[in-house]
Amino acid sequence: MGEAQKQGLLSVIEKLKGSTEQEVRIVLLGLDNAGKTTLLKSLASEDVNTITPTQGFNIKSVASHGMKLNVWDIGGQRKIRPFWKKYLEHTDLLIYVIDSADKKRFEETGLELSELIDEENLKGVPVLIFANKQDLATASPASEIAEGLNLHTYRDREWQIQACSAVSGEGVQDGMNWICNNIVNKKK
Repeated sequence: MGEAQKQGLLSVIEKLKGSTEQEVRIVLLGLDNAGKTTLLKSLASEDVNTITPTQGFNIKSVASHGMKLNVWDIGGQRKIRPFWKKYLEHTDLLIYVIDSADKKRFEETGLELSELIDEENLKGVPVLIFANKQDLATASPASEIAEGLNLHTYRDREWQIQACSAVSGEGVQDGMNWICNNIVNKKK
């Protein structure tokens, strides 16, 4: 192997190494009891049966599609929500989780989401909304939730609503695929 070939090969390896080290900062938000931590554990293939309300935050790194997704799961209790803003800097993607079966809180969750969308640090940041708890008979369909949240008015960013059940894992991978496709394209 000539010197030039070696150099060529090394640069290819460097490029490949660089691409696998791509780190993505994801913030996972939503009201308390929406299923954020269950979703995070489901992404990390961990046991979802032993979850208590998140007092502060959990961070997990999930490897997916050759990327390292650093997911910040921040508690959703009302007293914690004012602190959400502190975690938004340098966010590559927002995951917002909604309890699809908790119709009484749709208005509250919609208000919190629209406040986040207006945050300076989230300008243009793609949003994936997980319409969680679709395994429950009382769950509203994702399309109905999208309408209620006026998602069609989000013109300055990519967004997606994904029906899922964090407990069964259904729909979670589809959401991840969307994230990876969007972020890979953005980061190139």
